[in-house]
Amino acid sequence: MDWRTVNELIPLSYFKEMRASSPVSYKKEYDAWDVFKYEDVKAIFSDHEHFSSQGAETMKDPIEASVLRQDPPKHRQLRMLVSQAFVPRVIEELTPKIEAIANALCDQIEASGKMDGLHDFASPLPIIVIAEMLGIPQEDRERFKEWSDALVGNNSERYYQCQQEMSVYFTAIADQRRLEPQDDLISRLVRVKADGEQLTDLEVIGFCILLLVAGNETTTNLISSALHLIDSHADVKEQLLADLSLVPQALEEVLRYCSPVQTMIRTVKKTTVLHEQILTPGQMVNIWIGSANHDEDTFERSDIFDIHRNPNPHLAFGHGIHFCLGAQLARLESKIAIQTLLKRFPEFHLDRSHVLERIDSWMMFGIKQMPIILRRS
Repeated sequence: MDWRTVNELIPLSYFKEMRASSPVSYKKEYDAWDVFKYEDVKAIFSDHEHFSSQGAETMKDPIEASVLRQDPPKHRQLRMLVSQAFVPRVIEELTPKIEAIANALCDQIEASGKMDGLHDFASPLPIIVIAEMLGIPQEDRERFKEWSDALVGNNSERYYQCQQEMSVYFTAIADQRRLEPQDDLISRLVRVKADGEQLTDLEVIGFCILLLVAGNETTTNLISSALHLIDSHADVKEQLLADLSLVPQALEEVLRYCSPVQTMIRTVKKTTVLHEQILTPGQMVNIWIGSANHDEDTFERSDIFDIHRNPNPHLAFGHGIHFCLGAQLARLESKIAIQTLLKRFPEFHLDRSHVLERIDSWMMFGIKQMPIILRRS
Protein backbone atom coordinates (compact mmCIF):
# COMPACT_ATOMS: atom_id res chain seq x y z
CA MET A 1 0.00 0.00 0.00
CA ASP A 2 1.48 3.35 -0.96
CA TRP A 3 0.45 6.94 -1.48
CA ARG A 4 -1.04 6.20 -4.90
CA THR A 5 -3.82 4.40 -3.04
CA VAL A 6 -4.61 7.50 -0.97
CA ASN A 7 -4.39 9.75 -4.01
CA GLU A 8 -7.02 7.59 -5.65
CA LEU A 9 -9.31 7.82 -2.62
CA ILE A 10 -8.79 11.57 -2.13
CA PRO A 11 -8.47 13.44 -5.46
CA LEU A 12 -5.27 15.26 -4.47
CA SER A 13 -4.06 15.59 -8.07
CA TYR A 14 -7.40 17.14 -9.07
CA PHE A 15 -7.27 19.55 -6.11
CA LYS A 16 -3.74 20.57 -7.10
CA GLU A 17 -4.79 21.19 -10.71
CA MET A 18 -7.80 23.27 -9.64
CA ARG A 19 -5.78 25.38 -7.19
CA ALA A 20 -3.45 26.25 -10.05
CA SER A 21 -5.92 26.72 -12.91
CA SER A 22 -9.39 27.40 -11.44
CA PRO A 23 -9.20 28.26 -7.74
CA VAL A 24 -12.85 29.43 -7.90
CA SER A 25 -14.77 27.18 -10.29
CA TYR A 26 -18.42 27.40 -11.39
CA LYS A 27 -20.72 24.38 -11.85
CA LYS A 28 -23.56 25.55 -14.10
CA GLU A 29 -25.75 22.48 -13.54
CA TYR A 30 -25.89 23.22 -9.79
CA ASP A 31 -25.48 27.01 -9.91
CA ALA A 32 -22.71 26.46 -7.38
CA TRP A 33 -19.08 27.38 -6.89
CA ASP A 34 -16.11 25.28 -5.76
CA VAL A 35 -13.35 27.08 -3.83
CA PHE A 36 -9.98 25.34 -3.50
CA LYS A 37 -7.31 27.72 -2.10
CA TYR A 38 -6.44 27.85 1.61
CA GLU A 39 -6.72 31.61 2.09
CA ASP A 40 -10.07 31.72 0.28
CA VAL A 41 -11.52 28.83 2.29
CA LYS A 42 -10.31 30.40 5.53
CA ALA A 43 -11.72 33.80 4.56
CA ILE A 44 -15.14 32.39 3.65
CA PHE A 45 -15.33 30.61 7.03
CA SER A 46 -15.09 34.03 8.70
CA ASP A 47 -17.04 36.21 6.26
CA HIS A 48 -20.61 36.03 7.60
CA GLU A 49 -21.55 39.23 5.76
CA HIS A 50 -21.17 37.64 2.33
CA PHE A 51 -21.47 33.89 3.04
CA SER A 52 -24.22 32.28 5.11
CA SER A 53 -24.09 28.95 6.97
CA GLN A 54 -27.87 28.65 6.86
CA GLY A 55 -29.72 26.38 4.46
CA ALA A 56 -32.90 27.27 2.62
CA GLU A 57 -35.55 28.92 4.79
CA THR A 58 -38.03 26.20 3.81
CA MET A 59 -35.89 23.50 5.40
CA LYS A 60 -37.04 22.67 8.93
CA ASP A 61 -34.89 19.61 9.59
CA PRO A 62 -33.25 19.49 13.03
CA ILE A 63 -29.73 19.76 11.63
CA GLU A 64 -30.75 23.10 10.08
CA ALA A 65 -31.61 24.36 13.57
CA SER A 66 -28.22 23.36 14.97
CA VAL A 67 -25.37 25.73 15.71
CA LEU A 68 -23.61 24.40 12.58
CA ARG A 69 -26.17 26.07 10.28
CA GLN A 70 -26.65 29.42 12.03
CA ASP A 71 -25.19 32.88 11.45
CA PRO A 72 -24.63 35.63 14.04
CA PRO A 73 -26.35 36.71 16.21
CA LYS A 74 -28.32 33.45 16.53
CA HIS A 75 -25.11 31.45 16.27
CA ARG A 76 -23.59 33.29 19.23
CA GLN A 77 -26.63 32.58 21.38
CA LEU A 78 -26.76 28.88 20.48
CA ARG A 79 -23.02 28.41 20.88
CA MET A 80 -23.14 30.06 24.30
CA LEU A 81 -25.92 27.72 25.38
CA VAL A 82 -24.38 24.49 24.16
CA SER A 83 -20.89 25.46 25.32
CA GLN A 84 -22.14 25.53 28.90
CA ALA A 85 -22.95 21.84 28.55
CA PHE A 86 -19.70 21.05 26.70
CA VAL A 87 -16.92 22.72 28.68
CA PRO A 88 -13.27 21.56 28.34
CA ARG A 89 -13.13 20.34 31.94
CA VAL A 90 -15.95 17.88 31.26
CA ILE A 91 -14.11 16.53 28.22
CA GLU A 92 -10.81 16.16 30.08
CA GLU A 93 -12.56 14.24 32.84
CA LEU A 94 -13.53 11.63 30.25
CA THR A 95 -9.90 10.49 29.92
CA PRO A 96 -10.10 7.45 32.27
CA LYS A 97 -13.38 6.32 30.68
CA ILE A 98 -11.98 6.59 27.13
CA GLU A 99 -8.83 4.70 28.16
CA ALA A 100 -11.00 1.94 29.67
CA ILE A 101 -13.10 1.72 26.49
CA ALA A 102 -9.99 1.56 24.26
CA ASN A 103 -8.47 -1.22 26.36
CA ALA A 104 -11.74 -3.15 26.51
CA LEU A 105 -11.93 -3.06 22.70
CA CYS A 106 -8.33 -4.27 22.51
CA ASP A 107 -9.18 -7.10 24.92
CA GLN A 108 -11.95 -8.21 22.57
CA ILE A 109 -9.60 -7.96 19.58
CA GLU A 110 -6.91 -9.96 21.38
CA ALA A 111 -9.42 -12.65 22.35
CA SER A 112 -10.65 -13.03 18.76
CA GLY A 113 -7.15 -12.87 17.28
CA LYS A 114 -8.29 -10.74 14.36
CA MET A 115 -9.13 -7.11 13.75
CA ASP A 116 -10.83 -4.76 11.35
CA GLY A 117 -9.41 -1.35 12.19
CA LEU A 118 -12.70 0.36 11.42
CA HIS A 119 -15.42 -1.97 12.70
CA ASP A 120 -13.58 -3.37 15.74
CA PHE A 121 -11.88 -0.21 16.97
CA ALA A 122 -12.15 3.15 15.17
CA SER A 123 -15.95 3.05 14.92
CA PRO A 124 -17.13 1.60 18.28
CA LEU A 125 -14.86 3.76 20.45
CA PRO A 126 -16.40 7.19 19.64
CA ILE A 127 -19.89 5.66 19.40
CA ILE A 128 -19.60 4.32 22.96
CA VAL A 129 -18.18 7.62 24.24
CA ILE A 130 -20.83 9.83 22.63
CA ALA A 131 -23.65 7.46 23.63
CA GLU A 132 -22.53 7.56 27.26
CA MET A 133 -22.16 11.35 27.14
CA LEU A 134 -25.69 11.73 25.82
CA GLY A 135 -27.07 9.09 28.17
CA ILE A 136 -28.15 6.67 25.45
CA PRO A 137 -28.84 2.99 26.32
CA GLN A 138 -26.20 0.52 25.19
CA GLU A 139 -28.67 -1.43 23.06
CA ASP A 140 -29.25 1.65 20.85
CA ARG A 141 -25.62 2.13 19.81
CA GLU A 142 -26.02 0.17 16.59
CA ARG A 143 -28.86 2.52 15.56
CA PHE A 144 -26.53 5.43 16.29
CA LYS A 145 -24.01 4.12 13.79
CA GLU A 146 -26.67 3.57 11.11
CA TRP A 147 -28.01 7.10 11.57
CA SER A 148 -24.55 8.60 11.60
CA ASP A 149 -23.56 6.89 8.35
CA ALA A 150 -26.80 8.04 6.69
CA LEU A 151 -26.28 11.67 7.71
CA VAL A 152 -22.93 11.91 5.88
CA GLY A 153 -23.82 9.59 3.00
CA ASN A 154 -24.90 10.38 -0.53
CA ASN A 155 -28.47 9.03 -0.22
CA SER A 156 -30.62 12.15 0.22
CA GLU A 157 -33.81 10.16 0.89
CA ARG A 158 -32.17 8.28 3.75
CA TYR A 159 -30.64 11.56 5.00
CA TYR A 160 -34.07 13.10 5.60
CA GLN A 161 -35.64 9.86 6.81
CA CYS A 162 -33.05 9.31 9.52
CA GLN A 163 -33.52 12.88 10.78
CA GLN A 164 -37.22 12.12 11.25
CA GLU A 165 -36.36 8.92 13.11
CA MET A 166 -33.83 10.74 15.30
CA SER A 167 -36.30 13.54 16.02
CA VAL A 168 -38.80 11.05 17.46
CA TYR A 169 -36.05 9.26 19.38
CA PHE A 170 -34.37 12.32 20.93
CA THR A 171 -37.68 14.09 21.64
CA ALA A 172 -38.73 11.17 23.83
CA ILE A 173 -35.43 11.18 25.70
CA ALA A 174 -35.44 14.98 26.13
CA ASP A 175 -38.99 14.88 27.53
CA GLN A 176 -37.94 12.18 29.96
CA ARG A 177 -34.86 14.14 31.08
CA ARG A 178 -36.97 17.22 31.83
CA LEU A 179 -39.00 15.11 34.26
CA GLU A 180 -36.13 13.00 35.57
CA PRO A 181 -32.74 14.73 35.01
CA GLN A 182 -29.65 12.54 34.93
CA ASP A 183 -25.93 13.20 34.82
CA ASP A 184 -25.71 13.33 31.03
CA LEU A 185 -25.44 15.83 28.22
CA ILE A 186 -29.10 15.77 27.17
CA SER A 187 -30.15 16.61 30.73
CA ARG A 188 -27.80 19.59 30.67
CA LEU A 189 -28.98 20.71 27.23
CA VAL A 190 -32.65 20.83 28.24
CA ARG A 191 -31.93 23.02 31.25
CA VAL A 192 -29.10 25.35 30.16
CA LYS A 193 -29.97 29.03 29.86
CA ALA A 194 -28.36 32.13 28.36
CA ASP A 195 -29.91 35.58 28.63
CA GLY A 196 -32.93 33.90 30.19
CA GLU A 197 -33.55 31.70 27.15
CA GLN A 198 -33.40 27.94 26.76
CA LEU A 199 -32.84 25.77 23.70
CA THR A 200 -36.03 24.97 21.81
CA ASP A 201 -36.99 21.34 21.29
CA LEU A 202 -35.79 21.52 17.67
CA GLU A 203 -32.47 23.06 18.76
CA VAL A 204 -31.91 20.34 21.37
CA ILE A 205 -32.58 17.64 18.78
CA GLY A 206 -30.39 19.44 16.23
CA PHE A 207 -27.48 19.58 18.64
CA CYS A 208 -27.86 15.89 19.54
CA ILE A 209 -27.78 15.00 15.84
CA LEU A 210 -24.82 17.30 15.20
CA LEU A 211 -22.92 15.87 18.15
CA LEU A 212 -23.64 12.35 16.94
CA VAL A 213 -22.14 13.06 13.52
CA ALA A 214 -19.27 15.28 14.68
CA GLY A 215 -18.51 13.06 17.65
CA ASN A 216 -18.65 9.84 15.69
CA GLU A 217 -17.95 10.14 11.98
CA THR A 218 -15.12 12.66 12.29
CA THR A 219 -13.32 10.75 15.04
CA THR A 220 -13.89 7.34 13.46
CA ASN A 221 -12.38 8.51 10.20
CA LEU A 222 -9.53 10.32 11.95
CA ILE A 223 -8.55 7.14 13.83
CA SER A 224 -8.82 4.86 10.79
CA SER A 225 -6.86 7.32 8.60
CA ALA A 226 -4.20 7.52 11.31
CA LEU A 227 -3.85 3.72 11.34
CA HIS A 228 -3.50 3.76 7.56
CA LEU A 229 -0.89 6.52 7.48
CA ILE A 230 1.16 5.14 10.38
CA ASP A 231 1.26 1.73 8.74
CA SER A 232 2.21 3.27 5.39
CA HIS A 233 5.25 5.00 6.87
CA ALA A 234 7.61 2.68 8.72
CA ASP A 235 9.72 5.59 9.96
CA VAL A 236 6.68 7.28 11.49
CA LYS A 237 5.58 4.12 13.26
CA GLU A 238 9.09 3.61 14.60
CA GLN A 239 9.18 7.16 15.98
CA LEU A 240 5.77 6.82 17.63
CA LEU A 241 6.63 3.48 19.23
CA ALA A 242 9.80 5.06 20.65
CA ASP A 243 7.94 8.13 21.93
CA LEU A 244 4.16 8.00 22.33
CA SER A 245 4.12 11.71 23.22
CA LEU A 246 4.51 12.36 19.47
CA VAL A 247 1.03 10.97 18.80
CA PRO A 248 -0.86 14.30 19.18
CA GLN A 249 1.29 16.11 16.62
CA ALA A 250 1.09 13.09 14.31
CA LEU A 251 -2.70 13.30 14.50
CA GLU A 252 -2.59 16.97 13.53
CA GLU A 253 -0.82 15.93 10.34
CA VAL A 254 -3.41 13.19 9.76
CA LEU A 255 -6.10 15.87 10.09
CA ARG A 256 -4.32 17.93 7.45
CA TYR A 257 -3.50 15.14 5.02
CA CYS A 258 -6.74 13.10 5.25
CA SER A 259 -9.16 15.74 6.52
CA PRO A 260 -12.23 13.82 7.81
CA VAL A 261 -14.50 16.65 6.62
CA GLN A 262 -13.51 17.32 3.03
CA THR A 263 -15.94 20.13 2.26
CA MET A 264 -18.50 22.47 3.82
CA ILE A 265 -21.30 24.43 2.16
CA ARG A 266 -22.07 28.14 2.32
CA THR A 267 -24.70 30.27 0.56
CA VAL A 268 -23.81 33.63 -0.99
CA LYS A 269 -25.63 36.45 0.84
CA LYS A 270 -24.16 39.47 -0.94
CA THR A 271 -22.54 39.79 -4.34
CA THR A 272 -18.80 39.32 -3.98
CA VAL A 273 -15.82 38.95 -6.31
CA LEU A 274 -13.30 36.16 -5.74
CA HIS A 275 -10.43 35.56 -8.18
CA GLU A 276 -12.23 37.71 -10.75
CA GLN A 277 -15.34 35.55 -10.48
CA ILE A 278 -18.66 37.17 -9.51
CA LEU A 279 -20.60 35.21 -6.87
CA THR A 280 -24.25 36.28 -6.57
CA PRO A 281 -26.83 35.91 -3.75
CA GLY A 282 -28.47 32.51 -3.48
CA GLN A 283 -25.66 30.57 -5.12
CA MET A 284 -24.11 27.67 -3.19
CA VAL A 285 -20.39 27.55 -2.41
CA ASN A 286 -18.48 24.35 -1.69
CA ILE A 287 -15.40 25.25 0.35
CA TRP A 288 -12.94 22.40 -0.12
CA ILE A 289 -11.12 21.87 3.18
CA GLY A 290 -9.41 18.80 1.73
CA SER A 291 -7.84 20.97 -0.98
CA ALA A 292 -7.04 23.93 1.28
CA ASN A 293 -5.06 21.67 3.61
CA HIS A 294 -2.78 20.72 0.69
CA ASP A 295 -2.26 24.26 -0.61
CA GLU A 296 1.41 24.69 -1.55
CA ASP A 297 1.24 28.40 -0.74
CA THR A 298 0.50 27.59 2.91
CA PHE A 299 2.10 24.19 3.51
CA GLU A 300 5.67 23.55 2.40
CA ARG A 301 5.98 20.16 0.68
CA SER A 302 2.24 19.76 1.14
CA ASP A 303 2.22 16.36 -0.58
CA ILE A 304 4.48 14.89 2.14
CA PHE A 305 3.09 13.35 5.32
CA ASP A 306 5.30 14.96 7.99
CA ILE A 307 4.42 14.44 11.67
CA HIS A 308 6.94 17.15 12.62
CA ARG A 309 5.27 19.81 10.48
CA ASN A 310 5.39 23.12 12.37
CA PRO A 311 3.41 25.25 12.09
CA ASN A 312 0.44 23.20 10.91
CA PRO A 313 -2.50 25.63 10.59
CA HIS A 314 -4.87 23.11 8.98
CA LEU A 315 -8.59 23.83 8.66
CA ALA A 316 -9.82 20.31 9.44
CA PHE A 317 -11.93 21.60 12.35
CA GLY A 318 -13.06 24.74 10.53
CA HIS A 319 -12.16 28.29 11.47
CA GLY A 320 -13.53 31.28 13.35
CA ILE A 321 -16.86 31.10 15.14
CA HIS A 322 -17.64 27.77 13.50
CA PHE A 323 -14.50 26.07 14.81
CA CYS A 324 -15.69 22.61 15.82
CA LEU A 325 -17.06 22.38 19.37
CA GLY A 326 -16.06 18.72 19.48
CA ALA A 327 -12.43 19.26 18.43
CA GLN A 328 -11.08 18.67 21.95
CA LEU A 329 -13.05 15.43 22.28
CA ALA A 330 -11.95 14.18 18.84
CA ARG A 331 -8.31 14.90 19.65
CA LEU A 332 -8.53 13.23 23.07
CA GLU A 333 -10.28 10.10 21.77
CA SER A 334 -7.89 9.75 18.83
CA LYS A 335 -4.80 10.24 20.98
CA ILE A 336 -5.90 7.59 23.47
CA ALA A 337 -6.97 5.23 20.68
CA ILE A 338 -3.66 5.36 18.80
CA GLN A 339 -1.49 5.26 21.92
CA THR A 340 -3.43 2.27 23.27
CA LEU A 341 -3.26 0.35 20.01
CA LEU A 342 0.48 0.98 19.63
CA LYS A 343 1.07 -0.25 23.19
CA ARG A 344 -1.15 -3.30 22.85
CA PHE A 345 -0.28 -4.33 19.28
CA PRO A 346 3.07 -2.72 18.32
CA GLU A 347 3.52 -5.11 15.38
CA PHE A 348 0.14 -4.38 13.76
CA HIS A 349 0.07 -3.88 10.02
CA LEU A 350 -2.63 -3.57 7.39
CA ASP A 351 -3.54 -6.58 5.30
CA ARG A 352 -2.07 -5.54 1.94
CA SER A 353 -4.24 -8.06 0.07
CA HIS A 354 -7.32 -5.95 0.84
CA VAL A 355 -8.21 -3.14 -1.57
CA LEU A 356 -9.20 0.00 0.32
CA GLU A 357 -12.55 1.60 -0.55
CA ARG A 358 -13.73 5.08 0.35
CA ILE A 359 -17.04 5.47 2.20
CA ASP A 360 -19.96 6.66 0.07
CA SER A 361 -19.76 10.31 1.05
CA TRP A 362 -18.73 13.33 -0.97
CA MET A 363 -18.30 15.50 2.11
CA MET A 364 -16.43 13.10 4.42
CA PHE A 365 -13.29 11.03 3.91
CA GLY A 366 -13.17 7.59 5.44
CA ILE A 367 -12.39 3.98 4.61
CA LYS A 368 -15.06 1.25 4.51
CA GLN A 369 -13.01 -1.67 5.84
CA MET A 370 -9.50 -2.06 7.17
CA PRO A 371 -8.39 -5.66 7.88
CA ILE A 372 -5.38 -5.62 10.19
CA ILE A 373 -2.85 -8.33 11.00
CA LEU A 374 -1.99 -8.03 14.67
CA ARG A 375 1.41 -9.72 14.74
CA ARG A 376 4.01 -10.53 12.14
CA SER A 377 4.23 -14.24 11.42
